[in-house]
Amino acid sequence: MEKLFRFPTAVRHDAGVAAWMGAHAGELGDIARRWFDLMRGCGDDVNELLHDGHPTACAGDAAFGYVNAFTAHVNVGFFKGSELPDPAGLLLGTGRSMRHVKLRPGEPLDEMALQALIQAAYADMRGRL
Repeated sequence: MEKLFRFPTAVRHDAGVAAWMGAHAGELGDIARRWFDLMRGCGDDVNELLHDGHPTACAGDAAFGYVNAFTAHVNVGFFKGSELPDPAGLLLGTGRSMRHVKLRPGEPLDEMALQALIQAAYADMRGRL
């Protein structure tokens, strides 16, 4: 059986995620909020929670994406990212399944390609359930 990250405690709007977003002000927080909001908007069944200290989006209870802010960049990550189509070559990482996109303020980004990755990650996870 395939291993999915399942979080039965995920809810539509998690207070921990709201607190995390509130604690990350400035440009990096804005970047994280923007891309996490796109994850939230993928479907009516999207739930969220803090996992390993960062906002995580789930299709139902199965995690498909996350954001995390660091000192100089934001990661937008995908739990099954190694299996996602990535024609723009945005995904980084060498793990078995997880991949991320590193966003730095002021650096160019193919926003349409990142939006497509988020939508593909959500659709992929729904298909696995």
